[in-house]
Amino acid sequence: MPSAVPAHRHTTGITRRELLQVGYSGLLGIGLPALLAQQASAAQRAGRQAGRKPKSLILIFLTGAPSHLDMFDLKPDAPAEIRGEFRPIATKVPGIQISEHLPRLAARADKYALVRSLAHRENNHLVATHHLLTGYPQPGAFFDKVASRDDWPCYAGALDYLRPRRDAIPNGVHLPTFLMEGPLTWPGQHAGILGPKHDPWQITSDPNVADFRVDSLRLAPGLEVSRLNDRQALLGEVDRQQGRLADLAAARRLSDQQQLAFSMLTSGKVAQAFEIHREPAPVRDRYGRHAFGQSLLLARRLVQAGVPVVQANMGRAQTWDSHGDIFSRLKDKLLPPLDQGVAALLDDLEATGLLEETLVMLLGEFGRTPKISAQRAGQKPGRDHWAPCFFGFFAGAGVRGGQVLGKSDKIGAFPTTTPYSPDDVGATVYHVLGVDPGVEVRDRQNRPVRLNRGAVMQSLFTGRTG
Repeated sequence: MPSAVPAHRHTTGITRRELLQVGYSGLLGIGLPALLAQQASAAQRAGRQAGRKPKSLILIFLTGAPSHLDMFDLKPDAPAEIRGEFRPIATKVPGIQISEHLPRLAARADKYALVRSLAHRENNHLVATHHLLTGYPQPGAFFDKVASRDDWPCYAGALDYLRPRRDAIPNGVHLPTFLMEGPLTWPGQHAGILGPKHDPWQITSDPNVADFRVDSLRLAPGLEVSRLNDRQALLGEVDRQQGRLADLAAARRLSDQQQLAFSMLTSGKVAQAFEIHREPAPVRDRYGRHAFGQSLLLARRLVQAGVPVVQANMGRAQTWDSHGDIFSRLKDKLLPPLDQGVAALLDDLEATGLLEETLVMLLGEFGRTPKISAQRAGQKPGRDHWAPCFFGFFAGAGVRGGQVLGKSDKIGAFPTTTPYSPDDVGATVYHVLGVDPGVEVRDRQNRPVRLNRGAVMQSLFTGRTG
């Protein structure tokens, strides 16, 4: 159990250890499995269903909140100030229409299900992001409440707590950006109350750049894995060179997880997944030579390597926050690379047989206002925050494609069917990962708490809404 003794905290509420997520985080064991002695009891706590193989998750997060009205729930018959500039197009599935600027996804509508009735009450980016990325409301939430160890665990963090591993593969990787803006650090990216040792890996390198590399999978300068014959020799070499790591606080706490950390470095399985340059050029081109596409290709490679939870942030914090100039931003900058990358991901997962084993989720923290905002000085119109109604996109892991669940009203303001909440999204994620959503976990003070209070979205898998 993580210690209840508080660590030094910066003004953002994040500990120094949390700020060391990038660089040597993999080397030092942050986010690696718990001590081996905990493994047996943790597997039992996970509450896996007998006979059902746990599956994987690729969460494509549109940070900043995309417009449901301009992507997957268009209202062509609404007044101009509601419907906007985009028009719907037919998809491969009769009766389902989506935005004209998502032609590749329109051609693959049989592979995914749309939910048009997600809803919650949190119009603030940080609070809403926590809810979506953890499946639980942020404890003690207030406007712009930054990340802290009082937060609920993200999906990868909870999985690592409940099902620790010793096979040199992390339970979660978040890429290619860490969501921060100025003094604000977005909650929902950590293991929260479960402690930093269960944090997912945070990768902050653009896989589209020519010199892409992940320093957290590399040794300190001067250490060459290839010239060390075994892991014990590697550990000995590290011990002799620890002076080079003296400036890193975590380096002084290398402990029982040391062997696990270095086995990850030397096993090569995960490290090779990051060698995206080994992919054939036509495959990389199909995803698109941009951050969106290459991040999704990297997500596929990590799932193939055995990482069960990969979160791909499409953009930096608030990239999709289109208060102004929404239509040109979506049409020219955001929707084309998203359409290309997600379509290629679905094709690849299906071709490799991974689609039935991997849940793909595409969503943001909320939607956008039905009514287009008045034109501001020097700025074209946009749409503001809107949590009462937004979309979710789900594929793989047994999801029945070619269906729409839920319905919004004539202007996309409120669901006209029973809404689904972020808690239900979380319950569905845990169900797919082979975890009982209602399982009891313990916080840093060893207090028992229920992991999730939502209901699994069974209609995604059965196709029955009644």
